[in-house]
Amino acid sequence: MLPRTYDSQNCSVARALEVVGDRWTLLVIRSAFEGVRRFDDYQEHLGVARNVLTDRLARLCDEGILRRHRYQERPDRYEYRLSRKGVELWPVMMSLLLWGDGHYAEEGPPVLITHRGCGGRLTTALTCGTCSASLGPADIDPLPGPGA
Repeated sequence: MLPRTYDSQNCSVARALEVVGDRWTLLVIRSAFEGVRRFDDYQEHLGVARNVLTDRLARLCDEGILRRHRYQERPDRYEYRLSRKGVELWPVMMSLLLWGDGHYAEEGPPVLITHRGCGGRLTTALTCGTCSASLGPADIDPLPGPGA
């Protein structure tokens, strides 16, 4: 059985898993890409326990993947936004999404990632299947798919 941490392994995959390698962390990151910003919205969107969400948001902020921005005083309330480091996870998230679509979406993809410019679909090369443009998070529109 593998230990709960990968500190003894000299491996970048293992080190990355220490930060983003659990279910709730990846789903928080996915939600951030979908535009979720506030604690209550994350909780509603994900159905995650408050203590788990608090832990994951704090860890992602400590790691520099999310940044806290105060949007209200008295009481202080914060939004959580992707940092540059967080946005760099977009290819990982899209690759995981496409892999899941290919292997586990029996009724079709729940979300279709389309190129805002021409409507083409995202490919595994993270390009548009129609015009071949490289796509990033600002270039796409997620639309309901047949498995929605």
